[in-house]
Amino acid sequence: MRRREFLCGVGGLAAWPMTMHAQARAPLILVWLGGSADDPEIQRRHRIVQDALRELGWVDGRNARIEHRSSMNAEQNRAVAAEIDTLAPSVILTGTAPVLAAAHRQTKTVPIVFHQVTDPVSDGFVASLARPGGNVTGFTIFEHSFAGKWLEMLKEVVPAMSRVAVTQNRDHPAWGAYVNAIREVASGMGVEVTPAPASNSTELEAALVAFGQQPNGGVILLPSPLVTTNRELIANLTLRLRLPSIYVVRLYPASGGLMSYGVDSFEHARQTASYVDRILKGAKPGEMPVQAAGKFEMVFNLKTAKALGITVPATMLGRADEVIE
Repeated sequence: MRRREFLCGVGGLAAWPMTMHAQARAPLILVWLGGSADDPEIQRRHRIVQDALRELGWVDGRNARIEHRSSMNAEQNRAVAAEIDTLAPSVILTGTAPVLAAAHRQTKTVPIVFHQVTDPVSDGFVASLARPGGNVTGFTIFEHSFAGKWLEMLKEVVPAMSRVAVTQNRDHPAWGAYVNAIREVASGMGVEVTPAPASNSTELEAALVAFGQQPNGGVILLPSPLVTTNRELIANLTLRLRLPSIYVVRLYPASGGLMSYGVDSFEHARQTASYVDRILKGAKPGEMPVQAAGKFEMVFNLKTAKALGITVPATMLGRADEVIE
């Protein structure tokens, strides 16, 4: 072997333990989102977060370690939460209130940055929006009272609607607050509210089928991993049962639902990376104000509207951000 090649080889061997040591000391970011790990949309959200972190300089395998987890029910939430002590992450990035609740129960010291959470103050995650005060901060999607807006919009599209089912994960922290907000608005509209919580797809299907036996019904699908994972099942069911439905983000009408009004969920996920970056650079989550959502978008699926025999008012189409033909 030539002396030059030998010295290069020795140098490489000497550098290898140093590289491994540097990676071992790199901060660990746990990206834990609500939903099925097999869902392409959840996988896309994971990629968006990782890309946003890379843009901020945090590259997996170079100066950071990034672990990805997804869970969609209480049992899975508990299983991932149990990993926190073993993984010892530097910061946890969460999506959806059930996931945040599980993470917050597990640790009061590891910084947690959330998105897709409605009212972190009422749910006990932070002391206030301006001064969270603990180990949790992040980005909200709307307040509980926003749920009344979905009923108003659905009634505007379907004036004959006199009954509405409200569906979400049974164990969602905001379940009761959403239903109460919808009932407050419904009382002045002459609309009967039927809570239809579910723990799995079988319960969800049974609840919608039972509700759909009577006429003049509509459905409000509240944000939750259960609804996200079963969006195509829900779209097919509501179409077969002739139940107009409203959802929280564009993903649902793109999958066959009638309409949605809410934030851009992918951009919302991207924003959380900026808070992770600040925390890794020394900022304290308790001193970082919770950010409220800014832009909201309205989306209609006209193919679904036609199949349901619904003519969306021109005034609403004029306000829409997107119309899926």
